[in-house]
Amino acid sequence: MTGPASLAPYASRPEESRGRLYPEPESPPRSVFQRDRDRIIHSTAFRRLQYKTQVFVYHEGDHYRTRLTHSLEVAQIARSIARSLALDEDLAEALALAHDLGHTPFGHAGEEALDEMMRPWGGFSHNDQTLRVLTRLERHYAGFDGLNLTWEMLEGTVKHNGPLLGPGAAAALPPTIADYVTRHDLELASWPSAEAQVAALSDDIAYNNHDVDDGLRAGLFTVRDLAEVPLVGPVFADVAVRHRDLEESRLVHEVIRRLIDAMVSDLVAETRRRISASAVRSVADVRALGKPLVAFSDGMRAHDRALRRFLMEHMYRHYRVSRMASKARRIVKALFTLLHAEPDCLPTEWRAQTDAPGSGLTARVVADYIAGMTDRFALDEHYRLFDRYATT
Repeated sequence: MTGPASLAPYASRPEESRGRLYPEPESPPRSVFQRDRDRIIHSTAFRRLQYKTQVFVYHEGDHYRTRLTHSLEVAQIARSIARSLALDEDLAEALALAHDLGHTPFGHAGEEALDEMMRPWGGFSHNDQTLRVLTRLERHYAGFDGLNLTWEMLEGTVKHNGPLLGPGAAAALPPTIADYVTRHDLELASWPSAEAQVAALSDDIAYNNHDVDDGLRAGLFTVRDLAEVPLVGPVFADVAVRHRDLEESRLVHEVIRRLIDAMVSDLVAETRRRISASAVRSVADVRALGKPLVAFSDGMRAHDRALRRFLMEHMYRHYRVSRMASKARRIVKALFTLLHAEPDCLPTEWRAQTDAPGSGLTARVVADYIAGMTDRFALDEHYRLFDRYATT
């Protein structure tokens, strides 16, 4: 843990936290950000990430990343970067662990389908849904709904990609965020803390590299296909020369760890350069800077774009992935259509939250129900509702 004395001036300091929406006694052995992290780990939504996937449906194989293993990888990278920059590691870790809590089953395909079905009622986005999970849908504590996390946690969650208001921001706020900030102002026009920026880019580092690993493992592309991808191809070539006759699984692992190290090192160096150039002296300076403090160099951003183009062409648009995505969208749409029209088919505790069939409130309840499903549960629920021989 990074102690307060060793934190940089521009780091978030737990003793200076703006607190929680619902005041409560703190836990003396832990900082407020450690407590945030612990509440996330003990949440139901976090456990469900074990059976939520990003590209491959859970039954495609046991070795592909799930949203749980991805979140743990992001947290590890975020802690390492935060320590290098003398930021609060606990806040960076907590933000990393929480960033995927609002995702639907079946990855982006499930989110796209649910967004389409929810368009008449404000749409659906996983970022907005994450705030719903953290402030409404986790219902365990006696005094409040949600996890009652610190202001810094919620600010970093909703603004992980930058300001939501002002130049370049979306025209309309997602519904949950718009409602929440009327009670707890998260200052949506400013940039978030450096820890939140670290967590966001740690997500990119983990995501790109594990998709290379999973894509190779699934046979969607080969090591030879990667030869012309900047950064990635040269690292494969260098490892192959240094370690001749290395079996492919070890070769891939060695390359992935080197790529992660290269990206982390570049991010730390570029961020240190920006810190020096901007002369930020407080977390308030970071928020008011008007641009990100934590960033890759121009060269690494170019490498990142090239890798994303490769993955889009060779992985995300591969016919096997497209078939899975198509099936996922159909499942999510069918579940939503039936449950929205016939809310009596919802489990009792969910049905009690609805009003009339086809209403906006019922749509939101159905969206919450579906978004919380794991891949496995969504497949099973679809079977129970649509297979004529299924029993409940």
